[in-house]
Amino acid sequence: MNQVAFKMKLKPGAKDEYKRRHALIWPGIRQLLADGGIHQYHIFFDQETDILFAVHNVGQQGAVFKKEEILEKWWAYMADLMEVNPDNSPVAVPLEQVFQL
Repeated sequence: MNQVAFKMKLKPGAKDEYKRRHALIWPGIRQLLADGGIHQYHIFFDQETDILFAVHNVGQQGAVFKKEEILEKWWAYMADLMEVNPDNSPVAVPLEQVFQL
């Protein structure tokens, strides 16, 4: 397993709604992540900066996704809460691992 970490940014005041929507994550999104090789997905929130820090495990081949319609719908559903790209995908900045114990 490999770990992947990245950061995203919420719009000010969007944390509670972000948490609410993720507590009710669509089964199709959950299945898409699992089918894509993503496991142990965690997202943390920094209230001083509105930054989301995400980390998840992926298989040796990395995460494999096709641009599924359900994923595009999820992105559109979440777009009002966070910084997004023109296709509504979240702006995700990869993070470099600098230490492991």
